[in-house]
Amino acid sequence: MRKWAMRLAVLAFALTVVAGAAWAGEMVGTFQKVDQDQRTVIFADGTQLWMPEGMPIPQLTEGTKVKATYEEKDGKNWVTKIEAASD
Repeated sequence: MRKWAMRLAVLAFALTVVAGAAWAGEMVGTFQKVDQDQRTVIFADGTQLWMPEGMPIPQLTEGTKVKATYEEKDGKNWVTKIEAASD
């Protein structure tokens, strides 16, 4: 019985890791603006990424190429990391 419980725990952990990775994303795009009220970063193609509370909003200029890593949560893409991208 103990081996069965251990196998189930390992399987549950593996599924959690795989599911978490499936929800993460990365994008590179041209920065357009930041909506301070909504805490969103808006790209030239209209893509919006939300900035979590406590994460500083980047000071980028329009037209800057940006690389952002995000996770989907509650139907929104939340930034986990954002930086100017090199060409």
